[in-house]
Amino acid sequence: MTKNRSLSRDEVREFDARAIEIGIPGIVLMENAARGATDLLLSLGVDGPISIVCGKGNNAGDGFVMARQLTAAGYSATVELLGDPDLLKGDARLAFKPLGALKIPVRCWKTDAEGKLTPAQLAELRSRFETADWLVDAMLGTGTQGAIRSPFDQVIELMNYSGRKILAVDLPSGLDADTGKPLGPTIHATATATFVARKKGFDVPGADGFTGTVQVVSLGLPADF
Repeated sequence: MTKNRSLSRDEVREFDARAIEIGIPGIVLMENAARGATDLLLSLGVDGPISIVCGKGNNAGDGFVMARQLTAAGYSATVELLGDPDLLKGDARLAFKPLGALKIPVRCWKTDAEGKLTPAQLAELRSRFETADWLVDAMLGTGTQGAIRSPFDQVIELMNYSGRKILAVDLPSGLDADTGKPLGPTIHATATATFVARKKGFDVPGADGFTGTVQVVSLGLPADF
C-alpha cells in the first residue's frame, strides 16, 4: 500500500492522473494538498508573517492556495512569485486568480535576459525574508530534473541563509525526488509536507538533511488507491 512505501516521480504522476480520471479535478487535489500543508505549518507554530515563495507550476499552485487558506485563518501571508503571472497555466493559474480580489500581497519578481535576479532585487528579497517567521518553499516539484537554473538557485541560497524556518511543499526545491541527491543549491527545510506518500529520494542516506521532518499529506483518497 502507498502508506507503507515510498513512490517515484512516475508513480506520483500516475496517482494524480488516475485521480483525475475517476472524476476528481486537479484543482480539488491542489486544495487538499494545500490544506494538509497549511495544517502542518500551523501545528509547528506560527508567530509572525509567512512568506510563500512560488515558481510557476503546480507546486506554486499549492503555495497560492496556502496563502488564501492562511489569510482566511487570520495569518499574514505574502506571495513572492518568481516570474510573470501571465505565464501561469492550468490549475496554478486558477489558484492564483483569487489572490488579487482577496488583496493578498503578491510580489512578482521578473528576471533579466539570463533569467537572473539583479543584486538590488536579491537585497530586497533578502530583507523581505528577514521579516518573516516562516518561509514556504513552493518553487519546484517532483518533476524537477537536471541542474537548478536561475532564479531558483539564487533564491534557494537566500532562503537557506536567511535563518528563517522553512516548510517545503511536497519536497525541498533542488532535491531529486527519485535519487535524493541535490541537483544544485537545495532547500534545507525545517519540515516537508509531502503529498500522497514519501518520495523514494527521501529514503537515501543524507536526504533528511534537506527534508527535515517529513509529514505525509493525504489528497483525500485511500492510501492504496
